[in-house]
Amino acid sequence: MRLLFGLLLAAIPLAAHIGSPDIFYEGKAGPYRLLVTIRPPQVVPGVAEIEIRCASPEARKMEIVPLRLGGQDRQFAPKADVAQPSREDPQFYTGSLWLMAAGSWQVRVDVSGDLGSGRLSVPVPAISSRTLTMQRTMAAILLPLALVLCLGLISIVGASVREGQLEPGGLPDAVRRRRSRYAMAGATLVAAGALFLGNLWWNSEAGWYRRYVFKPIELRGTVESGSRLMLRLSDPGWLNRSLDDLIPDHNHLMHLYMIRLPQMDVVRHLHPEQMEAGLFEQDLPSLPSGRYVLFGDIVHRNGLPETVTAEVEAPTIEGRAPTGDDSGGSAPPLAQADYNRIVFPLSDGYRMVWQRPAPPLLAGRAMLFRFRLEDEAGRPASGMELYMGMAGHAAFVGTDRSVFAHVHPSGSAPMAALSLAGNDNPHAGHAMMAAGIPAEVSFPYGFPKSGKYRIFVQVKRAGRVETGVFDAPVEN
Repeated sequence: MRLLFGLLLAAIPLAAHIGSPDIFYEGKAGPYRLLVTIRPPQVVPGVAEIEIRCASPEARKMEIVPLRLGGQDRQFAPKADVAQPSREDPQFYTGSLWLMAAGSWQVRVDVSGDLGSGRLSVPVPAISSRTLTMQRTMAAILLPLALVLCLGLISIVGASVREGQLEPGGLPDAVRRRRSRYAMAGATLVAAGALFLGNLWWNSEAGWYRRYVFKPIELRGTVESGSRLMLRLSDPGWLNRSLDDLIPDHNHLMHLYMIRLPQMDVVRHLHPEQMEAGLFEQDLPSLPSGRYVLFGDIVHRNGLPETVTAEVEAPTIEGRAPTGDDSGGSAPPLAQADYNRIVFPLSDGYRMVWQRPAPPLLAGRAMLFRFRLEDEAGRPASGMELYMGMAGHAAFVGTDRSVFAHVHPSGSAPMAALSLAGNDNPHAGHAMMAAGIPAEVSFPYGFPKSGKYRIFVQVKRAGRVETGVFDAPVEN
């Protein structure tokens, strides 16, 4: 019955984690390069929508199947569904899969064709982000029908007592009519009791489902001792989640973006250290004073990623540049945003160029965001290095702060979850080209809704992390 309850509902959004709900992944399934988009259901159990673009026309068949992340249920995998190619674009495939329980899943994609066969898996967090009520149209239909049924039941009871034992053509006497009224009154009480008990049952199921709806980990940040950022996590209670089961992603338990409000003109990409379960701290580098929004990415042991968020007031901090994997940058304030800018100046005369597609940028469409680093003469930059094992990192942030996505060249899925899915280590491919990293990096992503966005792109050159900042207006 709880499954039925979850499926008979229509959307009313609840507060959920900050970020983009859709999953984007670009990788190779054997000889085939795929760009996979997965749109998880907002209610679990629910249907995930799958879109796959294959760069190779030699692919002939795509099969998709949902599995628990980590592979413990592979022996019980359901029969694979066949993704259907588009009639207009035979290299674009679509399909849908049921995700039957909350938690960490993966969608396995098997490709076969003229070049042979290949396989990749994409991690998918399945969480109910909404609780739902019955659609008004459905209620307008069902409520009158329920009243008709109740009135019909009462009428049948009354008629059976009043006329059920009469001979054909006979008329009920006063005694039968009186008994009929008593019976109808009793039937009315029974029907009212049934409706009351049914309402109690419905509310009980609704209460059970509210526990099932995702509740994000709460974050509270404070700056203590002048320059020490303290981050305290607290769990409001959701399923079997814990604060002491975090696993490293790019060798860090948390990736934290600090962005100054309201102009989003200062950004720091930091990596606080965990002191104990639920407590992180960070010695802040040089920082102008102001109010900052915090976006912290963490990954649980089962591969489930979360983004925690808060705001913190910071004083002016002087003297120390970011060290290690920590980095930062600055940009024109939002009040001076140039939504046509495709070139951002960097240090030493270098610049970052956004190879921007022809406008408009549309919400809900997966694409590759390509950025190129050039020297002062317009030549591809030399001395490129890996930054935390990747060719680059990008953060897509809505200017209203309702969207935050930390994206890698492989996509929006964290590396820790990709490893649990059984893929080849995405870092390995980058390490192989470490001696000759190209000056161009791309990120697969799709804006979840219309609005204005700021994109922070980070690459590493000659031992220095460079940060380019671009603004993007997105239409429906």
